[in-house]
Amino acid sequence: GFFKSYAVEVDVKDASNVTCLYAKWMMSFLINYETNSSDYKNTTLNLSSNVTHNGSVCGNDTQAALVAVQFGEGHSWSANFTKNNETYQGDFIIFTYNTNDTAVFPDAKRKGPVTVVVKDTMGPVQLNNVFVCHSADFLEAENVTQIFWNVTVQAFVQNGTISKKETRCPADTPTPAPTILPTTASTTTLSPVPTTTPKPVENPETGNYSLKNGNKTCLLATVGLQLNVSQDKPLLININPKTTVADGVCGNTSATLKLNDGNSTLIGF
Repeated sequence: GFFKSYAVEVDVKDASNVTCLYAKWMMSFLINYETNSSDYKNTTLNLSSNVTHNGSVCGNDTQAALVAVQFGEGHSWSANFTKNNETYQGDFIIFTYNTNDTAVFPDAKRKGPVTVVVKDTMGPVQLNNVFVCHSADFLEAENVTQIFWNVTVQAFVQNGTISKKETRCPADTPTPAPTILPTTASTTTLSPVPTTTPKPVENPETGNYSLKNGNKTCLLATVGLQLNVSQDKPLLININPKTTVADGVCGNTSATLKLNDGNSTLIGF
């Protein structure tokens, strides 16, 4: 799947009508579910353009802050944050998907809402700092992979103003540029730079990707991958196996392989 989702923005106000909790992010869900024929299928659930924010709470020293959204045919997602001395952190996420949504689960054996809870979702962030993470993050629990990117969140906002101080996730930390030593000064005649024709995109390099179940390899894939994305104009993207991380899970009747190239390109098989 090539994930495409709507951005969500939640701005929670307190009794004085000033911002106490702010969050903006994008997310998508990979769900493995049982069908009427007792086999398992993977499906992708993306956010729709119609998202409600009922149930979000500011929080205080004794009560957790809560971001809650509802979307589609009976799906919901929420994340709570607690404050401890000089920091706040994400404690758990509750995601509920509804298999009565036949557009996403056309042949689901189990009907109705299914709830998944993930704990320890975000490490401590200094109070009056906004947490920012543009890189993709994956949370897996109970046959569901939650994928987040372009995340901005600040809980327990002080004085109603979003902070300009950022705490970035480790994945966003850039690699230091190499040190270039100064050269001895000399007089050089510069020739005009020749005009070059853009090189066509070459065939993608073949990568070897694998998954393990315990100590045993349960999935092997040897493949070269190229995406042809047609938006304003066609764009070819080669997936570089040297910078691509493979993740996923093997089950008794199905397996999921997820490839993340570190540049917000996510591919799921």
